[in-house]
Amino acid sequence: MDPIGFLTDPFAYQFMQYGLVAAVLVGVLCAVMGTFVVLKGLAFIGDAVSHATFPGLVIAYLLGAPLYIGGAIAAVGVSLAIGAVSRRGGLRFDTAVGVLFAGSFAFGILLFSTIKNYVADLLGYLLGNVLGIEFGDLIQLAILGLIVLVIVLLLRKELLFSTFDPLGAAASGLPVAGLEYLLLALLGVTIVVSIQAVGIIMVVAMLVTPAATAQLVVVRFGQMMVLGAALAAVSAVIGLYASFYLNLASGASIVLVETIFFLVVLALGPRTGLLSRTRRAEPEAA
Repeated sequence: MDPIGFLTDPFAYQFMQYGLVAAVLVGVLCAVMGTFVVLKGLAFIGDAVSHATFPGLVIAYLLGAPLYIGGAIAAVGVSLAIGAVSRRGGLRFDTAVGVLFAGSFAFGILLFSTIKNYVADLLGYLLGNVLGIEFGDLIQLAILGLIVLVIVLLLRKELLFSTFDPLGAAASGLPVAGLEYLLLALLGVTIVVSIQAVGIIMVVAMLVTPAATAQLVVVRFGQMMVLGAALAAVSAVIGLYASFYLNLASGASIVLVETIFFLVVLALGPRTGLLSRTRRAEPEAA
């Protein structure tokens, strides 16, 4: 096969062009937010909020409203509710997540069971279909993603300080509670942006895996964010090629490539893998 044709042929199709842009945008956005998720140990909340979007999607469908709007309201609402229940109820964060995750998703399933006909749009959000994204969807995704990225870049120092040293941040005058709610709201928007690409079921992998892979290589927050975003973008491209040529599910292909990167770095990387053992052995040999 012609190597140039192998690389260019898929993008003769408009759905592949839109899919590539969407997959890269989603990958970068998830990796940036995933840095906070991984370092703060919030992987469970990513899974919870992604599932909590489902009742919002169903309600929007029943009302004839845009599905994105329903999903966004549900995701941000549940994210803020988790923070409020945890703070005001004196509960562990993961306890609040578990309660609201189960309740909201059950409510979504209950509403979904009242729909008598096959609903491809809603099932598509469960499983994801980045190759089904149209130009209007791409514009929405780009606008929401850009808003999240701009806020994170402008407030990254404050968000980082309040996330990992809330007492010190409060003592310095930062509104810790407000920044926590903002981070949760941004996470909710990120999940809404991502679910059409990879689906509710796998969006947590997009949040966690690239950032976790970067954490095995670097230790500084900024480096971890940049490396995670780069890994996510590369995984999106490779996953889409695999999806096109092997006739595989696009979202699953992207997530699987990210997982392969993680396993390779885990086995060979400088902190946990073969390279780390080689470095430790060199001084002993000397």
